[in-house]
Amino acid sequence: MTKPSVIIKKYSDRRLYDAGASRYVKLEDIAAMVREGIDVQVLDARTGKDLTRVILAQIVMEEARERETALPLQLLRQLVQATDKATHDFLSWYLNNTFELYQKAQASVRTRFTEAQSAVFSPLTFVRGLMRGQPLAAAAETSETEQLRRRVAELEGRLAKAEKPRGTKGRKQKRAG
Repeated sequence: MTKPSVIIKKYSDRRLYDAGASRYVKLEDIAAMVREGIDVQVLDARTGKDLTRVILAQIVMEEARERETALPLQLLRQLVQATDKATHDFLSWYLNNTFELYQKAQASVRTRFTEAQSAVFSPLTFVRGLMRGQPLAAAAETSETEQLRRRVAELEGRLAKAEKPRGTKGRKQKRAG
């Protein structure tokens, strides 16, 4: 699935305009879009030059003023020192990979949290699954799996009953023929 994308036009009076939504936006709006996974591109309205990096850096700096959770000072120093292309490319690669790992770890924590919640809401099913040697996720899903198995068995039984009369005639005819 592709990420949704939004084009923002920046005018000389520093106003930002979301062309798709036909409305003016603030830096906070752009930050919220990026956090939601929307691919935001900011273009100079007059020249068409891509200003996305500048606007995202501006968002980071504005948030650094407002909160104590800004980027670490040592990292900022290293970014300023990274003037040659090789250092810049390495830092970009490193940061991208680090954030990717962080997002995977967050997803794993969310999964484990969901498993823990299901264990709380259905402790007997959870314990039964653990006693069978199933991992946490499988133990949490056991009750749903059991329900599906019962339903499939029930449907197979109905199907077998519905086919018996026709199936019996067909077998006798084949043997006779």
